[in-house]
Amino acid sequence: LIDIIAALGGLALTLPLAPLLILAIRLDSTGRAFFSQTRVGRDGHPFTIYKLRTLACDSPQYTVTPAHDADYRVTRVGRTLRRLGLDELPQLWNVLRGDMSLVGPRPEMPFLVDTYSELQRLRLRATPGITGMWQISPYRNEAIHHHVEYDLYYLLHPSLVLDVQIALRTLGVLSRTKPGRG
Repeated sequence: LIDIIAALGGLALTLPLAPLLILAIRLDSTGRAFFSQTRVGRDGHPFTIYKLRTLACDSPQYTVTPAHDADYRVTRVGRTLRRLGLDELPQLWNVLRGDMSLVGPRPEMPFLVDTYSELQRLRLRATPGITGMWQISPYRNEAIHHHVEYDLYYLLHPSLVLDVQIALRTLGVLSRTKPGRG
């Protein structure tokens, strides 16, 4: 219920911003403003994730995510969207659809999940989130699957208080991110 109320509130607040973001993406580079991709969710079920496009259109759809904004695939507008976390706004639709939660382990691409160890597969026991323990960790610029301990801690200690702490710390991380950093 909290996810639905927060997602509806987030969409209502950001709806006036959406046309400006879409226009900025379209003026900066050719192609669609939205990006969709298959990700692996709870219990290994695939779903389509939605984001604002931050990479050049000719970038491969299923490859390792850029580690920082200096990656040649990231567009000028994409750098700003990624730095401010605005590229994640369409994932509020994923929350409303029940594919994602606001807080939880990040959903991974199928080709990475195919290489998971049994320990890493434990991440799939939770509904994936827009943000989570890994995003507020010092290792947030490294591959998610290399730091499964954050997701395991989250899975073993579920609580509304922890979710609120993660959400607030995510806002803090975004506000402190300097230009040019992931």
